[in-house]
Amino acid sequence: MDLLKFNQTKLFASHCLLWVCVWFFYMYFFSYNTNNTLYVTWFSSILLPLTMTTTYATVYYLIPKFLLQKRYWLFGLYAVYMLIFTAFLVTVIMIGSFIFISNLRVEDTPMMSRNLVFILILIYLVVGIVSFIHILNHNFNTLTQNKALENKILDAQLHIKEQELSYLKKQIHPHFLFNSLNTIYGFALKQSAQTPEIILKLSNLLDYILYQVSEKQVSLQQELDHIEEYISLEQIRFQGTLNVTINKNEIKENCSIPPMLFIPFVENAFKHGNILNGKLKIRIHFEVSDSHLNFRIENTAITENIENKQNGIGLENIRKRLDLLFPKRYELKTTQFKNGFVAALNIDLHE
Repeated sequence: MDLLKFNQTKLFASHCLLWVCVWFFYMYFFSYNTNNTLYVTWFSSILLPLTMTTTYATVYYLIPKFLLQKRYWLFGLYAVYMLIFTAFLVTVIMIGSFIFISNLRVEDTPMMSRNLVFILILIYLVVGIVSFIHILNHNFNTLTQNKALENKILDAQLHIKEQELSYLKKQIHPHFLFNSLNTIYGFALKQSAQTPEIILKLSNLLDYILYQVSEKQVSLQQELDHIEEYISLEQIRFQGTLNVTINKNEIKENCSIPPMLFIPFVENAFKHGNILNGKLKIRIHFEVSDSHLNFRIENTAITENIENKQNGIGLENIRKRLDLLFPKRYELKTTQFKNGFVAALNIDLHE
């Protein structure tokens, strides 16, 4: 409230200063080649309210209602009307001043006060300057508001993007957890010596999924380590019916990727893959260079089940996340073939 009062006081003071300056401006010009200070003072003082009225009518009515609304024809028409009305009032002021101030003595009237065109030029010079400043200020405020609105929209979009990314990268299917817990339960019933190892592997993987996944970037080697841990848990569950091969070239330490980028592909291979000829075969290939990352995963599957299973919600979520992380910088292809399915991902690592 105090700030509002301060701004109002500041605005009022600036207007007062403006019109005091205009009054001195009139005094200076009408004093040219005359010593009749009384006439000049009165004439300038009477002309000032007309100038104020013309200026405020232009700035607060004509400009916002017509010019800023791009109704140029009406703005020009009303501006002409105002010019005619102003010229009429100036003529009245000139005649009244000649009669009542100079007592009909032409020699007592300053030369400048007898020129209608000159007086109109002075008035509309003030109107033009004030209008120009008003339009500049309006444009500046509009740009500032648009920029603030644009920043709010960008912040909202960024927040939505972060929320969507957070949601998508946590979409590891709960069936893996349930299967792992069932496997642990089965080994515990047998009092197997592998039970603590299985629990430790599951604990490490859940730690990665639940906590380290909040990081924007993790090292590619760290991602691969957790993929191998994921696979080792599945190997325990599948026993001798699983055959997984991982091929990768030398990976640089500074190579980083968003977390949980490849685990959903691996999960899909286990979830939708089928045991054929006594084995579920999965082939994983990584190839990393300075500018590209190539990933390929292939699994055995019954062909007629692929379309209904592999292209479900899992791949849709993967594509959504890739769109957010690497817009127009990735290529994901899925291929069906006899008794198998392949997903191939190529990412341009340069932004």
